[in-house]
Amino acid sequence: MRWLVVVARPFRAFVGLLRRSLQTRVVLSTVLLSALVVVLVGWALLQQVADGLVDGRQTVAVAEARAGFDNAQEELDASVVSDSNGQSQVLTQLVNSLTSRSGSPRSYEVVLQGPLEADGTASTEAGVRASAEVEPGSIPARLSSAVSSSPGIRWTYTSLDLLGQGASEPAVVVGRQVQLPSTDQSYTLYYLFSMADQQRTLGLVTRALLYAGLALLVLVGGIAWLVTRQVVTPVRLARRIAERLAAGRLEERIHVRGEDDIARLGQSFNQMASSLQKQIRQLEELSRVQHRFVSDVSHELRTPLTTVRMAADVLFDARDGFDPLTGRSAELLQNELDRFEALLADLLEISRFDAGAARLEVEETDLVDVARRVVEYYGSLADRHGVELHVVNRDGPAHAEIDVRRVQRIVRNLVVNAIHYSGSPRVELVVAHSDDAVALAVRDHGIGLEPGQAQLVFNRFWRADPARERTRGGTGLGLAISQEDAVLHGGWLQAWGEPGRGAQFRLTLPRRAGEDVVRSPLPLVPVQLARLEAGR
Repeated sequence: MRWLVVVARPFRAFVGLLRRSLQTRVVLSTVLLSALVVVLVGWALLQQVADGLVDGRQTVAVAEARAGFDNAQEELDASVVSDSNGQSQVLTQLVNSLTSRSGSPRSYEVVLQGPLEADGTASTEAGVRASAEVEPGSIPARLSSAVSSSPGIRWTYTSLDLLGQGASEPAVVVGRQVQLPSTDQSYTLYYLFSMADQQRTLGLVTRALLYAGLALLVLVGGIAWLVTRQVVTPVRLARRIAERLAAGRLEERIHVRGEDDIARLGQSFNQMASSLQKQIRQLEELSRVQHRFVSDVSHELRTPLTTVRMAADVLFDARDGFDPLTGRSAELLQNELDRFEALLADLLEISRFDAGAARLEVEETDLVDVARRVVEYYGSLADRHGVELHVVNRDGPAHAEIDVRRVQRIVRNLVVNAIHYSGSPRVELVVAHSDDAVALAVRDHGIGLEPGQAQLVFNRFWRADPARERTRGGTGLGLAISQEDAVLHGGWLQAWGEPGRGAQFRLTLPRRAGEDVVRSPLPLVPVQLARLEAGR
């Protein structure tokens, strides 16, 4: 298994390089395709060269053997044989004469077999005379049968094996019958032409093609690397500049040289970056002006609001002495001032988050106790709306280091929204914890959320129903403040909802202040929650 790890490590590194580097993929694909073309072309060339060498050697061998057969027959016709010793001497001289004409080194070997019977088979006195000690298997049996049964010339390819050399060579063997007129006996004469020269030539051509192909692949790979580098280098530069722009360094630009397509792309990229920088600066300035305006207005309204509140309290306390219309007006004034103070408090809290002045005052608290206090506080409100509030404690006490005031405000906002706007007869507060996180989910079974609204509910001043009457509507900042409180703790506040199936808001916080949350103890989708509850 260790060798497998050693092999897998560079393989994974190579695969990672292919995924990350466009230049590597282009060069590799170019080399592979070029290698395929080189192999196909080389194979075709080798086939043509091999066929040409073999065909040429076969044609020359048959022509030379034909002339040799004629000379052999002429010598036999001119010989005079008086007895068996003379016959053997004539045949031996014939083989020696034919062999001497092959040159030095010999271009062929000669084998004479016979005599043959009348039916073409070898007689009991048949023998073999050869120019060298040729292995019997060098002359194929099918060729011997063809030559013995027919007076014409026959040839085939074979392997020439000489005793004592131990190596075989490809060869062309050509055979024909010859007759000794004085005895009326037939013999089979064979010429064996070695093709070692052709084999060496083919090996030389093969090596030349191999070396040329390797050199061509290296050359193609180098050209592909240079060409892709000219294209990839500006792309890599643009990627680095884009990363710097994304990191907030809006002044970064691409250095443009030339007038080609890449240069025009760099110019377009710089124009886009300049336009984005201008728009981002404008948005930042607008955001600063907006935050300053909200902060200034919120603080400036506190003094006159305090004065108006004092006067309204006096009128509200004395409403019993007023006529009914004036008394009702005093009550309406008190209610609207309450809403105005709530809006002003939310605006001040938002301005603290925008200014980065919000701070946590953490203490270890049981999130189950926080949920129960909220349920107890809003019990009467829920009864008036016909809503049942329940705390579901799955895993016992859920202790965590939290800012109790801020977390309690988050839970209050979620519960009040569920009571007022969900249309659900039942709302559950589910609390759970893990080794590193605690979670609280507020689940209702009412009208739910439309697709896409789960990401919009935390936007400032966003309302699910813009036509909702203002007497029931809040400030539109409660969930935005709640999300800021969750982020300030290093946690999450997420929403899920489907039309007709209700909604669920899940708050996930780290158990210890300053740590990161990796996974929530509660699922966001209630269907998964129901499965978990059924399995417990």
